Amino acid sequence: MGKIKLFLVDDHKMIREGLKNFLLDESDFEITGEAENGKECLDQLEKNSDVDILLTDVNMPIMDGLELVQNVKEKYPSIKIIALTMLGESQHIKKMLGEGAMGYLLKNCSEQELINGIRMVNSGGTYYSPEVTNAIINNIRKVKPQKSNVALEVPLSERETEVLHLILKEKTNKEIAEELFISVRTVDAHKRNLLDKTGSKNLAGLILYAIDRELFDDI
Repeated sequence: MGKIKLFLVDDHKMIREGLKNFLLDESDFEITGEAENGKECLDQLEKNSDVDILLTDVNMPIMDGLELVQNVKEKYPSIKIIALTMLGESQHIKKMLGEGAMGYLLKNCSEQELINGIRMVNSGGTYYSPEVTNAIINNIRKVKPQKSNVALEVPLSERETEVLHLILKEKTNKEIAEELFISVRTVDAHKRNLLDKTGSKNLAGLILYAIDRELFDDI
């Protein structure tokens, strides 16, 4: 397999240099570009969009991470995005995930956690720091009385529910297929149905949907 091509976006040069120092120690990582804000990133992607993972801060001058995600998902939908930021508030998390970020980590995470998150997202899964998941759940619990009568808009089949549960456990398509004894193509079909039924834009939206409606006890 080829190397995972990474693009780093952060307005602090020292952070970008620090990331490069330990990410390049991994034999399966390659840094293909870096930028100090979203606009500079988009300018560079116009010249070379051969990127697997875009690792971006959220709060940046000129063009922030949220606007960057919106542009990248529209112009380069194959690029997977991970937010790496100091912003752990639920409103920032939900906006980034809602626009298509497949991972959200805080800058106080360990080097190994970031490495694991990159590999997980690259393989088709999602990755969120425990603090991120807790922030979302705590925010939902605060507003729960206003949403207590909300029911599922469209009932999910038993198989779709199983697939959704495994998605929440950050399983890849291959791992889901093996666990349920179905093909990867069938897993893809179930994911498409889940997106349609829940009105979600992406897997991050599915996760927010399941958490919001407390579909499972272990999330």
